[in-house]
Amino acid sequence: MKRNIITTGDGSKTIQIQDWEEQYHSVHGAVNEAYHVFIDKGLEYHTNKAIRILEIGFGSGLNALITLIESGKNGRVVDYTGIEAYPVSIEEVLQLEYIETLNAEAYRKQFFEMHKCAWGIKTKLTSHFTFLKQKKDFQEISDTSLYDLIYFDAFGARVQPELWTEIVFDKMYKALSANGVLVTYAAKGSVRRAMQSVGFVVERLPGPPGKREMLRALKV
Repeated sequence: MKRNIITTGDGSKTIQIQDWEEQYHSVHGAVNEAYHVFIDKGLEYHTNKAIRILEIGFGSGLNALITLIESGKNGRVVDYTGIEAYPVSIEEVLQLEYIETLNAEAYRKQFFEMHKCAWGIKTKLTSHFTFLKQKKDFQEISDTSLYDLIYFDAFGARVQPELWTEIVFDKMYKALSANGVLVTYAAKGSVRRAMQSVGFVVERLPGPPGKREMLRALKV
């Protein structure tokens, strides 16, 4: 499928899949969405000083980069796993210019190491941030009580409805430890009901720019 680089509403860039008319991040603002959904409502919400994060849809690496930057401000220890079935090329990463957009020159080496490092091998990027990426479909996840926080950033249900089902959210529920948290930009009623059906307690929260609501799901 043809992929283009486009500029979003906050001036940051994202990848657009032309055939699907779908983007990796919000057209209203890629960076704003990442901060609002995954940092403000996820990372900052969770109280663990040392936290294990699973990202469903590593993609461009924007969420991982911002998590690295924000955790570095207070020395929070992060063990980060990103799952991706269709990796982004280094050429596309360069065109996205996230290091420049975020004024994150200090993290350039670590960001590109995320994309260049071997699949399936854990890499220590800084003294407080460990990174692992796995190349596989989300349906293949079989972890149990392994993560404290999930960034659920799959493509939308309009184009990949199979990723927003009870089957997938049951895998997410099992992968989380007790009191684990899942955050996503999505807010559809069918998504919320699928989460609730597998045991999540679901909150509807104010969404990022361009979206009225988002969801946060708790394993209690």
